[in-house]
Amino acid sequence: MKTYEKLYDILIQADDYVNGEKIAQDLGITRTSIWKAIQKLEKEGIQIESVKNRGYRLLDGDLLLPSWIEEYSPVKISFNPDCKSTQIDAKAGMEAGAPSDTLYLATSQSAGRGRFGRSFFCPDKGAFYMSLHLKPNLPFDQIPSYTILTAGAIYKAIKNLTLMDIDIKWVNDIYYKNKKIAGILTEATTSIENGQVTDVIIGVGFNFCISDFPKELQNKAGSLFSAPAPITRNELIAEIWTCFYESDPEELIYLYKQRSLVLGRQVTF
Repeated sequence: MKTYEKLYDILIQADDYVNGEKIAQDLGITRTSIWKAIQKLEKEGIQIESVKNRGYRLLDGDLLLPSWIEEYSPVKISFNPDCKSTQIDAKAGMEAGAPSDTLYLATSQSAGRGRFGRSFFCPDKGAFYMSLHLKPNLPFDQIPSYTILTAGAIYKAIKNLTLMDIDIKWVNDIYYKNKKIAGILTEATTSIENGQVTDVIIGVGFNFCISDFPKELQNKAGSLFSAPAPITRNELIAEIWTCFYESDPEELIYLYKQRSLVLGRQVTF
């Protein structure tokens, strides 16, 4: 972990102010290095209070910690702080021969897109974007319903961590309080030689803790939390993929149906 990540980890676990001298001793760095790490965290949107003779205290915000997510989930992390699209990152990794079960992660995207190539709102802070690369090597008719399984895993993860209920709009949208907070995009690559699906990339864009939306989206887009959030993005990301890998697929499909906004309702199209 980098110095600013280690400092963040200390602050988020503390119940009160943490003395700067103690931090320096624990990390084996100078007070100047602490000050630089504080500046880096503040640039990332972390709010830190500094009080003379008391030290530092985390007020709001969270920091993505790829090494922490790796430790508490079944995936390997590839983090890109200057990401155009995690789907693009995943495809590049796939073509370069990177191992499957790698999660390509970012805090923002400059060229994010959804189904049918639609662009979407990608704020710099308060969200996360991720794409998981899988290598099923199965005929198309044997491929699991990855989009449905991912939606079920998202619901289960949120329920496990917060006891909150979210809803699912067929086929790939996550809703909370009648507003979209996340979307899922699944793409597949098929071998011409044997007709098998060799690679699958599951992309997720998630509004975690966002307060400001463009005027045209305020009645449509929402966020799971308003500040301060009771959990971190790291915890939610790790729990989503733990649920995805370790849950019975039938359970996730059941949860998908239980939280559906469409099943049993009259729709207009």
